[in-house]
Amino acid sequence: MKHINISLYASEGPLCKTGKKWDLRGSRGGAGGFGGRVMRKVGIAVLAALCLSACSTPNRNALDNNDPYEAANRSVFELNQTIDSLTLRPTTERYNNYVPEGVRDGIHNALENLALPVTFANDLMQAEPKRAGQTLGRFMMNSSFGIAGLFDVASRAGIPEHKEDFSQTLAVWGVGEGPYLMLPFLGPSSPRDMVGMGADFALDPTLYIRIKQHIWWIAGREYVTILDRRARNLETLDDIERDSLDFYATSRSLYRQYRAKEIRNGSPRPENPN
Repeated sequence: MKHINISLYASEGPLCKTGKKWDLRGSRGGAGGFGGRVMRKVGIAVLAALCLSACSTPNRNALDNNDPYEAANRSVFELNQTIDSLTLRPTTERYNNYVPEGVRDGIHNALENLALPVTFANDLMQAEPKRAGQTLGRFMMNSSFGIAGLFDVASRAGIPEHKEDFSQTLAVWGVGEGPYLMLPFLGPSSPRDMVGMGADFALDPTLYIRIKQHIWWIAGREYVTILDRRARNLETLDDIERDSLDFYATSRSLYRQYRAKEIRNGSPRPENPN
């Protein structure tokens, strides 16, 4: 449903750290370079979003849905929908039409395999040794016999798949999600999920592999991840939008249900004794 808008929970973090000496002051340390211009634009966008949120007066329904910034969130949701319809959706349709299913499955498997070290770290932080062992087994088997993860031989061998992230780890240890947020380009989120996104990005071991043009590896992987998730949910999202009286409210509800189920590791919601 991740991240269900443009990215379907796709992005794990901002682009940073390259093989070159880029920093926040600009290109190769220059005060007025590309990095500086990007940071100024990001700062302006964040400031504008904060102003919108501050000026929004939440109604009773928004507060009941833990969505105090609903007016601003709906504006961002509409922006995301517009960007999706103009850019990602046409690309996704061509990807599904022209790339053979077997190739798409291989790309998906490889991306899932690359994410397993982060899942493994969060399994350990959640004190789940059995699930950590399953994750490690899947990674070793798929990375070797599955040819760098292109083939999911671990599932055929009976090792179940699961996903964990740092937001789930925070939830396991009692950290609340905070208010519902709709992020530009990234879709549904919450303060807890935003913190988790940054932590998972830092936990990814591929971030620390020093290769030339490292930033393009990060950007390319993130883009293909977004494309893969959008492509695999294209028809599902179309059906949801077509059947929804309020697509924003439906997306918000489905996102929360999906995240709650992930935190419970797929277990049924406990019954309220009251």
